[in-house]
Amino acid sequence: MERVLKHKFPVGSRVLFTASNVARPAASGSYEVIRLLPTDGDDCQYRIKSSTEAFERVAKESQLALS
Repeated sequence: MERVLKHKFPVGSRVLFTASNVARPAASGSYEVIRLLPTDGDDCQYRIKSSTEAFERVAKESQLALS
């Protein structure tokens, strides 16, 4: 039976993002969760946005922490 993963951070949450070594450099500070995305293996995914960047990012739950 498949395990259903539940997103930890709801839309509108403020989170801290830790970029992976291969990702483009990320703005420091907090990000807002814009949208919940489908899981990627055993990790929930989110679309997040920093007020200091003009674009949104896709982040895995393992890269996020409450700000």
